[in-house]
Order: sequence, then structure tokens, then C-alpha cells
Amino acid sequence: MVDNAPIPGEESSEQVEVRKQKLEKLKAAGASVYPNDFKPNYSASAIAASFAAASDEALAAAPQDIRVAGRLMAIRRMGKASFLHLQDRRARLQVYIQQNTVGEQMYGLFRGLDLGDIVSVEGHLFRTRTKELTLEAHEIRLLSKCLRPLPEKWHGLADVEARYRHRYLDLMVNPEVRQVFEKRSKIIRSIRRFFEDRDFLEVETPMMQAIPGGAAARPFITHHNALDMDLYLRVAPELFLKRLLVGGFERVFELNRNFRNEGISVRHNPEFTMLEFYQAYATFDDLMALTEELFVTLAGEVCGGLQIKYGDHAIDLTPPWRRLSIAEAIVAHGGANEEELGSVEGLRQFCARKQLHVDLSASYGNVLVEVFEEVAEARLIQPTFITGYPIEVSPLARKNEKNPALVDRFELYIGGRELANAFSELNDPADQRQRFLEQMEARKAGDDTANPIDDDYVRALEYGMPPAAGEGIGIDRLVMLFTDSASIRDVILFPLLRPQRS
Repeated sequence: MVDNAPIPGEESSEQVEVRKQKLEKLKAAGASVYPNDFKPNYSASAIAASFAAASDEALAAAPQDIRVAGRLMAIRRMGKASFLHLQDRRARLQVYIQQNTVGEQMYGLFRGLDLGDIVSVEGHLFRTRTKELTLEAHEIRLLSKCLRPLPEKWHGLADVEARYRHRYLDLMVNPEVRQVFEKRSKIIRSIRRFFEDRDFLEVETPMMQAIPGGAAARPFITHHNALDMDLYLRVAPELFLKRLLVGGFERVFELNRNFRNEGISVRHNPEFTMLEFYQAYATFDDLMALTEELFVTLAGEVCGGLQIKYGDHAIDLTPPWRRLSIAEAIVAHGGANEEELGSVEGLRQFCARKQLHVDLSASYGNVLVEVFEEVAEARLIQPTFITGYPIEVSPLARKNEKNPALVDRFELYIGGRELANAFSELNDPADQRQRFLEQMEARKAGDDTANPIDDDYVRALEYGMPPAAGEGIGIDRLVMLFTDSASIRDVILFPLLRPQRS
């Protein structure tokens, strides 16, 4: 269904009609109303960078044919002279136009322009009496008519859903929103450079898979007509990336989309971007150090330092970061004692005492993780590596040598949110097959997020996968952290929303 509901604050259909009539008048006069022959030779930001410090004499000697293009965001008409603000991809530029310079016919064209129109301007630079760098127009042309007036009341929380639904308007009128996505692009560039500098190879693995795997999540299902078979949008690239370890690519990473057929919230979007990387001859301890190094690099390049603000919190990314086991986190932040956490019955007593609503019929490991999420997760504000995960919730991770009920795994929490998940990889094919069989039993019992058996992956392990460690980092949540954004929708250009009826 096409989402064609009116935008809050959008002007009336009568005003839209007036703008359409202006466009028709231009057509009737023989004007090219959507020309594609204009070539700017400066951007607004380039003008500021080149001429911001120029004297009046230097401006007089500057090029007289400066050509810019952009969207009209403000017009101040004063009879036969006017000021306007032109916005392009980076910045705004003030333009001055007077009838004596451009002539009566062209000034008449200018009078027919509206806010939101995309125009070209050619002229020379000067400074106004208030010393603002300004382009005096010798020529102005309409390049694209804005037929719908920009909403007047666009800023503020009241219009937040409309901003997500009509992101093009959000980007057009809210510069701070564009800055978020410029930072996102910078973060992704920095991540690629970070891993390439450490001899990782960027790869691409299938988005459509015959067997969904690599994460406990419900997949989206589609159908391939020519092969007459169901396929699944991937929930994670993990099993394919580890096949590459088997094939001899000892350091690989992928930055791409995952799809999970689950709920939507301020932390979750069904389509999201994930970084996954795998390193042969490394352990999960090695990846803790590498993760600290990555975040420190990103903070320096994007935020200018290791002290960042997130919501009401001041976060210090200076290594080394705190390390706690799940049990230690529950003791520190949930008020449990170690004896209560040693058995299912003890956990049940703790949940009753704290009035926690968890599934007490689940296994010990599952209950332990659920209790952690209830009492500790939101309190992990400063960077914290959580370790000591039970084997029941880690079907692809290597058993801990000292305690085989646990695995060598960590999750990273910052600002009360999980940002990364990593573990030393399970490379024993017999152990992996047994874990898959246990997952299948869970599926039969009704857990539709449990991994099915991937026989080809087990076959790959039988050829020998080197000891390795791997990690996944949610890029959207990472961008939220480095841009101080409260919702995942603030960092995804076009988040999924329920269709709005008109």
C-alpha cells in the first residue's frame, strides 16, 4: 500500500495548485522548466572555504562567473531587490538579486519562485554591510519546481514520525539530521580502513540462503520461482564467513545487511547493518583488545576524543574496559548473592524475591541470561565486556577449557545497550553437529529462532577450520552511540514503519 497520508503542517491543495499554475506559465512562455544543462563551478562550502577570509579588494578580483545551484530555503523580498538563502549538499549561501542588475524580465522570473524551488545562480561575491559573504546574481534560473510547499511546523518531537516517513523533507530542513548520516558514512569508511590496515579482506556472502543460520532469530521467507524452492533472507553471515576460514582466508570481514523477522523498537529494525569479522589463530580475548582499539579509533576520528556524551551519560572510552562475567554483573547490579546463582532453584528464589518476570521453566543457562538482561543490562553504562555465557545460548562458540558448561564468549555493553557479540569459534565438527541436533530439539519444542542443521557447514569443518575468533557489531547501534541518537530510526535513512492510512 502506498503511504500517501498528509504530512503534518503541509500546506493546502490550493497552494499546491498555485505553484502548478506558475509552472504552467513558464511552459507557456517557452521556458525549459526542468533543464539539465547547468554545471556549478563552486559549492556553498567551497565558497566559504575559499573566500571567507578574503578582503573586499580580494573579492573584487575574484572570479565574476561563480556558478552555484541549490534549494531556496529563505526569501526576503524588498521591492526591486531581494535576499535569498540557497542550500546545497553542504551549506547555505546568501544571494542578493536586484532588478537593475538582472533586468526586469529575469527579476520577474525571480518573483515567481517559491521556497523549495531548486535554482541556479551566476554572479560575483561581495560582503554586505553586516560583513556576510554574499553572491550578487547576474543570472538566475529555475532548475526544478517545488510543487508542494515545505511544511511550516516541521521541527520538534511532535513531527518525529512524519520525519521518518518523509526523510527527504527531514534532510532538507533539518541540518543536524544530515550531519548524523554524514557521520554514519564516515564511521563506515573508518571501519573499512581499520580492518584493511590490519590485513583483513572484505568479502560478500549470500543474502538469500537455503538454510538460515548464524544467529538465534526468525528469518524472512521468500520463494524462488525458477528453482521452485523457499529461500531465507539471512539473519547473519557467520556460517559463510567461517567457510572462508576453512578455504584459507584467515582474516575476513563483511559490512552488510541482515534481516530478522522480529519486532520493531528504538533498538530494533527488521533490516539492519552488521559488521562481522573473523581472525584465524585468535581468541575472544584477542578480540576484546581489537574492539577497544576499533572504538578508540572511531571516537577519535568521529568525535575528536574518548569522552563522549550519550543521552544523560558521559561515557569514557579510555581502555582498558571493565570485564565482568554474567554472574558477577547480576551480583553487582542486581543484588544477588553467589549462592543464589549456582542453581536453577537458587535463580527461582532470586526471581521471586526481586519479582522478576522470566521463564523459569527454561534451562539454567537461559534463565541466567534472562535474569542478567532484566537486572544488569541497562545499568552497564561505561564500556563493559560481559563474559561467562552458558553453552545453551551459544551453539556456535567454543567451550571453555576450565568449565565446559560455559563458552569463550563476550558481549560488549555501552550506554546500557549491547553493541558487540564475539567468541572463540567452535571448530570441532562432532561437537558442532551435536549442538545443531540440540538446536533441532529446541525447534521441535517450539523455539522457531533455534538454528537448523547445516550439514554442509559441518562438512566444511571436517576439512579443518583453523582455531579462530569472530565478532559481530551492530552498525546502527554503533552510529547511535557516536551521534548521541536515542532511536535506531534516527540513524537509518528509511526505517520500516507501519503503513499510514490516508
